[in-house]
Amino acid sequence: MDVLARAVNTALFISHGIRNDSTITIHLMGGDIPRRVKFDGNILRGIHPDERSISGHIRSIMKRPVPPIGIWQEASTGVSHSGGTVRETLIEWSRKGVVSCVLDVEGDRLRSEGENSMGFILSDHLPFTGEEKDLLEGCQKFSLGSKWLQGHVCIAIVHHILDD
Repeated sequence: MDVLARAVNTALFISHGIRNDSTITIHLMGGDIPRRVKFDGNILRGIHPDERSISGHIRSIMKRPVPPIGIWQEASTGVSHSGGTVRETLIEWSRKGVVSCVLDVEGDRLRSEGENSMGFILSDHLPFTGEEKDLLEGCQKFSLGSKWLQGHVCIAIVHHILDD
């Protein structure tokens, strides 16, 4: 849970504010039914930039029934959840014109000249499985260097590069 909370914190919170141009979707794949939780910085309210607060919101959502795939139910202002996997997220991004990207040591160096609307797929503490790699085959691949970094650090670096 702490890995997810750090990722949400890094993706959305800046000093004295929230990134209103960023959304993070976390995928909870450990239960019987895959669930996605989306935090939308443009409308997010009532969450503080600490792991305990963010984790509490995620835990409260996990107690609710999983909505059908593609149906986003609001849990609180700026936080919603839906059934589904990374596949559904990639399909939704494609419909919205979001360029799907994956961070990969073998990818091109990420530069600030990137697309306006980019979605980044990050793994948890484990490398992507073969099935996940197949799913991500059509994504643009970008590298942040030759070292395997923690997800929240990658998010901070991506924001730093794209903020230029």
